[in-house]
Amino acid sequence: MIAKKTIYIIRHGETEYNKRGIIQGSGIDSDLNETGLKQAEQFYQAYHHISFDAIYTSELKRTQQSVARFAEAGHQIQPMSELNEINWGVFEGLKGTPDSHRIYLSMVNDWKAGLLDRSVDKGETPNQLQRRQAKGLQKLLDKTNEQCILISMHGRALRSFLCLLTGTPLERMDEFKHNNLCLYIVEKEGDKFRVEEQNCSKHLWI
Repeated sequence: MIAKKTIYIIRHGETEYNKRGIIQGSGIDSDLNETGLKQAEQFYQAYHHISFDAIYTSELKRTQQSVARFAEAGHQIQPMSELNEINWGVFEGLKGTPDSHRIYLSMVNDWKAGLLDRSVDKGETPNQLQRRQAKGLQKLLDKTNEQCILISMHGRALRSFLCLLTGTPLERMDEFKHNNLCLYIVEKEGDKFRVEEQNCSKHLWI
């Protein structure tokens, strides 16, 4: 029998760090702000009719708060460290400055050039990020009884995860665009993953 799985993947709702342009990463455990909580409610109202077999988040509050309404409705939320955001090292918690923005752009350009073992000081490389994500993905795929799942995660991690699913070279991860509480829908049939919906935010227009 061909193993099928539908994966709904969202980026967490807005936080004050997002609003103020402060880098979060895996070391900043921020809460959703008022806008983010509204986005979470809008997503719930648009998709609570879906019969999710399981809901996974990172270990950070902003991803869990983004699906908290599903938990209130009886779903069990399962945090996974493999879904945590990339570690931005010394940048975490700092508001962008011209110097930090220059270093950030230089790092992203290095990644686009295929230099995926580079990171900011004390940070995580894209290759390190995707290796831990691969372990998490295998855990999800091993659960063959879960055919429709929801994952709540983070922006940079989302890009890397979509590359992992689709076989897209990691240096092209910025091709996967995202906004707060956007939705990707990925269909798995056999060993192939196909993106059916990209960066969808129509649920936020209600």
